[in-house]
Amino acid sequence: MKAERRKDANELGARMRRQRQRLSMTLQQLGAASGVSVGYISQLERGNATPTLGTLSQIAAALNVDLDYFIRKPQVADSLTRAGSRPRFATAGSSIEYEQIGADFPGHELTSFVMNVPAGYESELVKHLGEEIIYILEGEISQMVGGREYIMSTGDSLHYLGEKPHSWSNRTQEPARILWVGRMHYKKSDQIPQMVPDITEDLINSDPEKTIA
Repeated sequence: MKAERRKDANELGARMRRQRQRLSMTLQQLGAASGVSVGYISQLERGNATPTLGTLSQIAAALNVDLDYFIRKPQVADSLTRAGSRPRFATAGSSIEYEQIGADFPGHELTSFVMNVPAGYESELVKHLGEEIIYILEGEISQMVGGREYIMSTGDSLHYLGEKPHSWSNRTQEPARILWVGRMHYKKSDQIPQMVPDITEDLINSDPEKTIA
């Protein structure tokens, strides 16, 4: 399973790099356009990191492609989904499985998923414009928002602004399920709201790439 996820992450990174090169963009230019740090993008292109859907949306918009360019997201014909037959998908290299519960009709503002989170999963720390709501359907999640930790169990919910640095993890030995509601559709290029993974300074400086290669 780990080897398969590693292969998926490598494929996502290679696809990202190819599109960046098609647009003759350097890592620095992609970082500026997406609001994602250069070091983190470099890690993604090498297959050494797995982005959340939000981060991937930022990069996709900056590369002038849809999110579907990186993932195969099932299409929902209308707003009704049944508990036993919801469309499911995952981002390449990620161990999280998403159940799509919202419809992709023109003009919609909100996106929502049920997230199936395996034991031991940890997300990156990000910040962005907008807001999010999470509701714990099953299990326990540790949610960090603005430096404060919330231990959330079944039935707990949290509504917070995306501009506060936030991350979450499942530290237990059991899987968890989360209802997530937020905004996933961002404008392109210089109008994209910032989403900045909080990585260490040595990671940012570890990438010497200054050109398109």
